[in-house]
Amino acid sequence: VQLQASGGGLVRAGGSLRLSCAASGRALSRMSMGWYRQYPGKERELVAVITSDGITHYRDSVKGRFTISRDNAKNSVLLQMSSLKPEDTAVYYCAADLAPYSTVPYDYWGQGTQVTVSS
Repeated sequence: VQLQASGGGLVRAGGSLRLSCAASGRALSRMSMGWYRQYPGKERELVAVITSDGITHYRDSVKGRFTISRDNAKNSVLLQMSSLKPEDTAVYYCAADLAPYSTVPYDYWGQGTQVTVSS
């Protein structure tokens, strides 16, 4: 499975960005998918998860602002980020897991995409 993340960029606080993670080699619909982010010098933290049956989980700091979803037709997973804050600035990574109901996907990783939120 190869994952290709895109959609990062620079946005002002309060703005929106949409990240996309496109997959090749396996149908994402059968996998648990997630988005992580990493601050400089810190470990990656899980931001959002969507299991194969569509159940979603979010870390508290992004609830109500971020939405994870699937586009099965494009074999991709999206992360819609709204009301962005400077503390959302990080490198974002998508991940996929062969366990369809995993709440901590980690089997496969995409390259990171930088999200920068200016105040």
